[in-house]
Amino acid sequence: MASESSFDVVSEYDRQEVDNAVNQAAKELGNRYDFRGTDTTIEWKGEEVVEIYANAEERTQAAKDVFIEKLVRRGISMKTVDFGDPMSSGKGYRLVGSLKKGIDKEQAKKITKLIRDEGPKGVKPTIQGEEVRVSSKSRDDLQAVISLLKGADLDVALQFQNYR
Repeated sequence: MASESSFDVVSEYDRQEVDNAVNQAAKELGNRYDFRGTDTTIEWKGEEVVEIYANAEERTQAAKDVFIEKLVRRGISMKTVDFGDPMSSGKGYRLVGSLKKGIDKEQAKKITKLIRDEGPKGVKPTIQGEEVRVSSKSRDDLQAVISLLKGADLDVALQFQNYR
């Protein structure tokens, strides 16, 4: 008999890569001509929050685009950061982005339902805290599930770990 194979579906990010993206974006904001004299900054506020500050609402959006470009170049999904709306703060505007880690229960239920409805038969998804474990006797079925999830339009960035 073939033994069970499995993998975990998680939503995580590499903190060091995000930190590098913040530093690169800050450097670019300091050097670019169109940001000169605008007091535009990007920095960490706490462990999982990035704050962008500028003297105009349009500048905060432009700085956000620079930051997202740096994230994407480092292989981090845009779905990892959840930005709010620019808020007036003193003489300028603040834009706060919080980093998301883990799959919440609602998203986990969507993922398991998608696997059950559209995935191969014999694949068993189970929710385990902030991750989803997918198991099957066939490794080909697991590969099909990974392809299905990569093609799905979900609100979280997914990674696949512990494939065995």
